[in-house]
Amino acid sequence: LPTSSCLHCQRACFKNKKMSLTAVLCLFGFLINCRPLEPFLTAYLVGPYKNATQQQVINVLFPIWTYSYLALLFPVFMVTDLLRYKPVMVLQAVFAIITFVLLCFAQGMASLKAVQFCFAMVTATEVAYFSYIYSMVPSKHYQQVTSFLRSANLLGFMSAAILGQLLVSFAELPYFYLGTITIGAESAALLLSTVLPMPSRSMFYRSEDGAQCNQMDLSKKDMNSDAKEAPVCENVSAIMEVKSIPHLRSTRENVSKTLSQLWYSFKVCYSSRKVIYSSLWWAFATCGHNQVYNYTQSLFQHIAPSGNFSVYNGAVEAAASVVGSMASFSVTFMTLDWDTWGELILGIFSSVSTSAIFMMAFTNSIWLCYAGYIILRASYMLLITITMFLIADNLSDECYALMFGINTFVALLLQTLLTAIVVDESSLGLGIVNQVSRLLDKESRKQFQVLFADFTNS
Repeated sequence: LPTSSCLHCQRACFKNKKMSLTAVLCLFGFLINCRPLEPFLTAYLVGPYKNATQQQVINVLFPIWTYSYLALLFPVFMVTDLLRYKPVMVLQAVFAIITFVLLCFAQGMASLKAVQFCFAMVTATEVAYFSYIYSMVPSKHYQQVTSFLRSANLLGFMSAAILGQLLVSFAELPYFYLGTITIGAESAALLLSTVLPMPSRSMFYRSEDGAQCNQMDLSKKDMNSDAKEAPVCENVSAIMEVKSIPHLRSTRENVSKTLSQLWYSFKVCYSSRKVIYSSLWWAFATCGHNQVYNYTQSLFQHIAPSGNFSVYNGAVEAAASVVGSMASFSVTFMTLDWDTWGELILGIFSSVSTSAIFMMAFTNSIWLCYAGYIILRASYMLLITITMFLIADNLSDECYALMFGINTFVALLLQTLLTAIVVDESSLGLGIVNQVSRLLDKESRKQFQVLFADFTNS
């Protein structure tokens, strides 16, 4: 009886600790994504506070974020695991505060360029948020805590968008004060990040005293015999555990072995042709979606300038998030043979996304442009959920996390190439606004036509 009672108490304590930690992380995710100024960023930059031109915003400032994000993503990923997540979460909140302090109080093009770099750091350090909770709870709880944290992120973004829209539309509050509200939310997130407990382990840099390195026979014959009976990467976590290094003597040796582990896992994960095809679709679709997301506010600003029209960007972002979440959630109720119908559904809704971008690119109605944007976001969230299902059927949880990072990196690399060729002022420098002819307006939409082709190819 005492032993049974002790075990019950331990389980209850662990459950309470997990719930408390998840609650704090959910609050952190809500606050760090509570940025009322974000849906109105372009209108704020070209307004009286910053006096930037549309061309400067599109061809100079926004590309800096893309380039910086790509440059920071892999180093931040490696350092995040080495530092065990919490310090990187603190860093994320610090850079979020710096970003909006510069937006609100600094002047000049140099400060706006610094804003783009700082926000790229905020985006790159998001990896620590989910990695932190994964290092604190058993893998059987991953799906549950991931659902909670994603919901908190979405709720923070939606609440900020709705709050910003209400303050702009009804209180006629200047955009500057939306920035100060954002600074307050990011400061609260910073305080929360400092009280989080430090994880006792990391997910890749493992140093287990007393562990023994065993050799594992991974001949082609064994791999071929197991391939038909088990999903790809089913035993990758066990392989990585066996390949972990006891008694590490230096950080350099640790990093080198970890990179070797990641390379081995990469080769095993992408041994399935089906996984490769789904990953390519994921990368191209995410690239196109993110590029549209980055420059849609500029298109809204062109069709209906904020000085002449009531801006509803916040309401549109909130509606897109709600509709997209509903579309994504509906996938769980679809009883289809995804192996048979999955690719057909991807093709159909990819065409829907393409049509939405086409409509956004050539309409002169802001309401049709809003509708196209909502359709695009909803289609993307639906399709990315289906793609996750198609890939998850062939991977273990550990391999899936690795593949998510790789696919995201490939999407960002494609987006960087697209930005460098199409958007950057040193190359084609195409813009949303064509100052030569407002009537035909063909040149101003070339950037969105490139995105149209990107989705068609995917």
